[in-house]
Amino acid sequence: MSQEEEYKISASAKWSVYLRNTGYILLALIVFLFALDLMISSLNQLGKTTVEAILIATSNPFIALFVGLLVTAIIQSSSATTSMVVALVASGAITPESAVPMVMGANVGTTITSTLISLGFIARRNEFRRAVSAGTYHDFFNILTVSILFPFEYYFGFLSGLSHLIAISFFSEVPSSGVQEFSGLGTKSFLLVRFLMGYISNGFILMALSLGLLFGSVLFFRKVLTDLLGFDSENNVQKFFFEKRFKSFGWGLLTTAIIRSSTITTSLVVPLVAKGAVNLKNAAPFILGANIGTTITAFIAAIFNSNMAIDIAITHFLINLFGVVMFLFVPVLREIPLALSLGLGKLTRKYRLVGFLYILLIFFVIPFLLIYFYKVLN
Repeated sequence: MSQEEEYKISASAKWSVYLRNTGYILLALIVFLFALDLMISSLNQLGKTTVEAILIATSNPFIALFVGLLVTAIIQSSSATTSMVVALVASGAITPESAVPMVMGANVGTTITSTLISLGFIARRNEFRRAVSAGTYHDFFNILTVSILFPFEYYFGFLSGLSHLIAISFFSEVPSSGVQEFSGLGTKSFLLVRFLMGYISNGFILMALSLGLLFGSVLFFRKVLTDLLGFDSENNVQKFFFEKRFKSFGWGLLTTAIIRSSTITTSLVVPLVAKGAVNLKNAAPFILGANIGTTITAFIAAIFNSNMAIDIAITHFLINLFGVVMFLFVPVLREIPLALSLGLGKLTRKYRLVGFLYILLIFFVIPFLLIYFYKVLN
């Protein structure tokens, strides 16, 4: 076989891979949007009693905050959680104001993955120290951001009010209440949803099906893109990504927006820092950029489903934007999450059990205890 024929076969094979991956990406997006449509319609079918129960559960901002944290910590995907919140708002099951604390909680809950990955280096003390520092930087950034912004939202409705103002200024009129007709994929989606509802009358089964499709589509989308872009191996993440602060921030934003998962991009930083290929100070802006990039999923979900849900997408963006502004551009604040994560890293080097206790306390024990004591005191 001639060299020219080999080149043609190679080029043909590459195009075949590109077309196949493009088809996979489109399929994942279609399933994602259909799952949102199905979730909204299933919520409507569950009836007034169920909707009222959801409203009561999320009407308390503290409970909504920790519900978002716990759900995301369990499924390890803030993208899936925020998409669920968008669907709840679009269906009228919860108000945008009730959804804001849930989105905040999701921001904290999603950081558990990178922290769990750091435990994989527990056998080597120095690598474990650096890995824990890298993994928990994302935790402390989001915890501090929520700690600062939550009181403003709780007492003044700052984020929900600002997001609504931006929504009505730059998008079509955003209704303040009422159930929105689901329209993610138009008439065909409507007919398919109606077809399923004709055979499955139980709203809870439809809800479970929609959640499975939603979460599955997000995971599938991630896998296709990570394989396509070569981010499945830490060796493919070039060191020059972290050369300069704003370049690092830009790469974090861009790669996360493409992959639609800050979980993956921030988790990739952990082994790089653990092995000493990148220091945490240079990697920190990348993690902050990833927090902005991950908000694209909520925008996709909102734009295709409900004008009212655009409020939530904007809120998700604003939470991360304010966090980045505070902890990237303000010198004094910039050192706080770094100091906390480096300090915890040093502590885990000496007492390795601290890493496990930290995860249990931050993501599970403390949220449950705070919910319990809040109910007892109120």
